Amino acid sequence: MIESDATARNGATEGQELIYDWNTIENFQPVNRPIEFDDETLRDGLQSPSVTDPSIERKIEILHLMEEIGIQSMNAGLPGAGPRAIADVTRIVEEVRDSKMQMSINCAARTHEADILPIADICQKTGVQIETATFIGSSPIRQYAEGWTVERMLKHTIDASKLCQKHGLPQMYVTEDTTRAHPDTLRQLYLAAIEHGAQRIVVCDTVGHVTPNGVRNLIRFIFGLVEESGEDVKVDWHGHRDRGLDIQNSIAAIDAGVHRVHGTMLGIGERCGNTSLDLLLVNLKLMGYIDNDLHKLPHYVNLVSESCGVPIPSTYPVFGKDAFETATGVHAAAVIKAFKKNDTWLANRVYSGVPADEFGLEQIISIGPMSGRSNVIFWLEHRSIEPREELVTAIFDTAKKSNRLLTNAEIMAVVERG
Repeated sequence: MIESDATARNGATEGQELIYDWNTIENFQPVNRPIEFDDETLRDGLQSPSVTDPSIERKIEILHLMEEIGIQSMNAGLPGAGPRAIADVTRIVEEVRDSKMQMSINCAARTHEADILPIADICQKTGVQIETATFIGSSPIRQYAEGWTVERMLKHTIDASKLCQKHGLPQMYVTEDTTRAHPDTLRQLYLAAIEHGAQRIVVCDTVGHVTPNGVRNLIRFIFGLVEESGEDVKVDWHGHRDRGLDIQNSIAAIDAGVHRVHGTMLGIGERCGNTSLDLLLVNLKLMGYIDNDLHKLPHYVNLVSESCGVPIPSTYPVFGKDAFETATGVHAAAVIKAFKKNDTWLANRVYSGVPADEFGLEQIISIGPMSGRSNVIFWLEHRSIEPREELVTAIFDTAKKSNRLLTNAEIMAVVERG
């Protein structure tokens, strides 16, 4: 018998574990160091062909939710893209300043003067320091397509680094397509950037090519370069999900030692998107890597969905409509029994690998053709409607004749008929 929520929450009742966790049996040790997140929703995320660029008012709402869920830094945009980008980035920087947010700001820039100078101007206007993410392609296939030589890439890298130094801009140096680049090229580019002032370097899986094993190999190599430089340089991971490996790769990068990981809400971004930052946060919370309060994460996800015009699939993990809803008799019965014990901890875990309550959500019991009578009784009681036998039977019979779940309006119509 479950004695109390507290007993269950401690993971045991009458001396037995309620959940046997195979994930932690051998060689599992949560990372015992701070993990930082860079939210790219309002920059890289807006490169998706399907998204709508939100109004500045919506961007400000999104900004505050980033802060509330514990995001350490955000990419405010690419001011070099034109007047609207400059105006929006300036407004975002002013909001962070005026609201005294803890979150830091960075902006993207090609390794060109035309992209870096607008960032310097915004810094001068607002009095806020902005980390400048200067990026350049690094892979042989990109070099071939662009007609670049390594010497030309090095010149762009050094010139951009010097320009950042001249204007007092902290530099985050980014190599695009790092996961398909030759180690000799990466050594030259990264060491040149570090030598000329880059304080942070970013490893990018720009086209979603790499696997977790490749991530571990690459990050090990990158930390070797940092050690070779002799400088105190931070390392970031920026992933994409073309092969659906975004979460696995980001966790592999964290385990390999990176200081900060990038992502976007709902994984929005070019082609198949970026790392789904929302799902990465959920997984890291459940793994014990972070202790962020994520109760407002559903609000953030829904706001991005609405503001960017990106529908959330019903079966999207955690935040999709179906994530915590069940009408199947056996499944629902287990959840209902837990609720009847007045044990919400148990109800949120007995038939779910993700505890809804940790993320500001709840289990939903619905009624459909695969439901049992207990579903109907619970639905009625949950709404303070007496579960009279004839009413339960009427709803149950209606559900059995349906080819889908009944809507609340359809059930209430049966209730009103009496």
